[in-house]
Amino acid sequence: MVTVRKKTVGRNTYYYLEHTLRVGSSVQKVEEYLGKKLPNNIEALKAKFLSDVYSQRFYPLLEGVKSNYSKEAASMPKSMLEKQARIFSIKFTYDTNRIEGSKLTYKETADLLERGITPRSKPLNDVKEAEAHEKVFLEMLEYKKDLSLQLILSWHRKLFEVTKPDIAGDVRQHQVAISGSKFMPPSPVEIQPLMREYFSWYDKNKKTLNPVEQAALTHLKLVTIHPFGDGNGRISRLMMNFILHRNGYPMLNIPYTGRTGYYNALERSQIKKQGHIFTHWFIKKYLKEQKRYLNR
Repeated sequence: MVTVRKKTVGRNTYYYLEHTLRVGSSVQKVEEYLGKKLPNNIEALKAKFLSDVYSQRFYPLLEGVKSNYSKEAASMPKSMLEKQARIFSIKFTYDTNRIEGSKLTYKETADLLERGITPRSKPLNDVKEAEAHEKVFLEMLEYKKDLSLQLILSWHRKLFEVTKPDIAGDVRQHQVAISGSKFMPPSPVEIQPLMREYFSWYDKNKKTLNPVEQAALTHLKLVTIHPFGDGNGRISRLMMNFILHRNGYPMLNIPYTGRTGYYNALERSQIKKQGHIFTHWFIKKYLKEQKRYLNR
């Protein structure tokens, strides 16, 4: 958290932004001088300050992850790369669907997708959505063009054409709420202009933002707009991994068991309208999950 510190020297008062940053086992304080008066745009300055701190601290680490991951991938036979992608696909499919309420266990998901064994006494829709998700994910890995509204509508249609044909591939025309969240998504009439702004933002920033930050914000901004009646989380996590994969970074799975921190970071960002909250959670989560690429 960024705090404002006031320092008085004689008759003069000075203001600073201050942030405590954990580096390994040590704690460091980083500060930035604001001036003798507290600026009116203090929240914007806090966000920029925190972004600069994280850029300097974490972005070199992210580049290290990419470099070591690329070296590892280059040294592996094609068959092993394909095997790794399939293992990730099963785990990702299990967790992304489980977060959204699927009753399938990880073993049931693996048996279904690897061996074609349909679990007994489990909802048929959960089975069909797991099969559809893996199919879309594997297609995503081979997709050569960039993200677009047409692409995510296509993904959404393929995910739900069997289980929810009445909403599959369509932008919602009704108000929705997010279960357990204080955040209320935009009204239906706002969605089309918001989606135009969304892809305009994406096209403008995709070459300047670090790809991990781009993946985080692409995810956050889509679930905030919530353009679909269902499946917003699954589509946004596919987009997140599309960006990471396209830019040569290892992909990220957000486990069902870690969903509380994930939900909290999303909700805090949405309510406060501060994207850096989720971005910083995401980057730290990403580095933790990819730590084996840092210790080389």
